[in-house]
Amino acid sequence: MSDNNSSQKPDYSWITELGRTIVLSIVLALGIRTFVAEARWIPSGSMEPTLHGTTNQWEADKIIVDKLSYKFSAPQRGNIVVFSPTEELQKEQYQDAFIKRVIGLPGDKVELKGGKVYINNKRLEEKYLAPEQRTSVDVCTSGQQPPYLSHPQTIPPNSYLVLGDNRNSSYDSRCWGVVPRDNIIGRAVLRFWPLNHIGGIDKIVPLYPQS
Repeated sequence: MSDNNSSQKPDYSWITELGRTIVLSIVLALGIRTFVAEARWIPSGSMEPTLHGTTNQWEADKIIVDKLSYKFSAPQRGNIVVFSPTEELQKEQYQDAFIKRVIGLPGDKVELKGGKVYINNKRLEEKYLAPEQRTSVDVCTSGQQPPYLSHPQTIPPNSYLVLGDNRNSSYDSRCWGVVPRDNIIGRAVLRFWPLNHIGGIDKIVPLYPQS
């Protein structure tokens, strides 16, 4: 007696469905990374102590960058942003993205006095800085001379002045100037590594001008 099932061809339709699922997953993942959010690691110590950075990505803090919110709202003072190199930085052969904190907004008058930042003639309270940190242009030994903040500056429209939290070791707007809004990739909103430091980033250190 013959077995009718043995004469049927194997059903490989599941392979097609699996392939479609994989392709769809890749497309969605790429779309999310391109338009919504992406993960990054901190490659330098310029944002210490807020974010730990090192050239060894397995020891560095890892963050989520929100790429969507700035489509609907402007960067705010205190936001930590990731941005592509400006024209000035590209002249110095920088290619990788930077991460800094927004300090000066469009139209702000920014100046440095006595190691402190003043916005529109009011001193900026920066509680996230380590006590020994001073904000000066002494770190600007390369790039344009004199440094951008060697004298008071009014921030141009659609541009932002950004500084690293590690002021004694950060190559930032003090030296090379402002960041056009079009260069801003997104806002750092969440640290997900190391596990004992998971949580929001810039919300815990808002900036308020102080007289």
